[in-house]
Amino acid sequence: MNSLAVINELIGLPPNASEHGYQIDHIIEFSHWFMAGLFVGWSAFFIYVLLRFRRSKHPVADHEGVKSGISTHLEFAVVLIEAVLLIGFAIPLWAKRVNSFPEDKDAIVVHAIGQQFNWSFHMPGPDGVFGRRDVSLVTTSNPIGLDSTDEAARDDIFVVGELHVPKDRPVIIELSSKDVIHNFALPHMRIAQDAIPGQIIPMWFKPIKTGNYEVVCGQLCGLGHYSMKGSVVVDEPAEYQAWLKERVELSGTQAAPPPTERPPGEPPVGPTPGTVAPPGAPKTANPSGAADAKPGEPPKAPSPSPHGH
Repeated sequence: MNSLAVINELIGLPPNASEHGYQIDHIIEFSHWFMAGLFVGWSAFFIYVLLRFRRSKHPVADHEGVKSGISTHLEFAVVLIEAVLLIGFAIPLWAKRVNSFPEDKDAIVVHAIGQQFNWSFHMPGPDGVFGRRDVSLVTTSNPIGLDSTDEAARDDIFVVGELHVPKDRPVIIELSSKDVIHNFALPHMRIAQDAIPGQIIPMWFKPIKTGNYEVVCGQLCGLGHYSMKGSVVVDEPAEYQAWLKERVELSGTQAAPPPTERPPGEPPVGPTPGTVAPPGAPKTANPSGAADAKPGEPPKAPSPSPHGH
């Protein structure tokens, strides 16, 4: 971020770490300066109107209105600038991001699977081929449903929470979700994309700075949304190869937390106290109708029905 990006720094935008990020930064910065100019201009006009047409100076209202065409020209200029921002900058940049993907042979391809409340990353091993995944094979010890009988899956890399990628090489992330809509957001890389159940949605970036960058979920995905985090570590090529070698050796030994595990401090699954259980729900408190027994005493028998049944 250069010294001219004053507003981006004031709003807390993190430093850019991707090749395309400067384009996003320029649009954000220009849009904020444009809106700041509008704010100052319209505020000045508002104050002018309050003073110029105050009641003490104009006790009788003027029903003819403004006769000058300056207002029309100003409004047209605002619309024109907004159209240039949208058609000239935003739409072409968006189209380039979603239509111009790098070649797979030049890129690192990763499958990112979201679930409540963590990210799992699946990468092909040295053979460069993803192993088969099947939803029927998903267990607590195999959260992505990787088929161990598939020859291509035996060298695959599976990691939870932390993904390593090399610097100066395109990374294609193919997103999916196991439960609800999540959002894979990397603010430092200026990318974000929803992960939707039943779909695989690609996104890509090219990191240009090494470091550890936080992945956040941009969708409210449940009570444990606050813990839906991960990290992308950008390594130098040699460090990345060392990490790959280590992960291949440990392939298949790491498991994700089971989907039903609750984050620390989160209330247990069940009806909220003071609410009525849904129809058909099993009774959990005094189902027999017997009076509560005191500690150390055997439970009391239920009272006989007054109708003798």
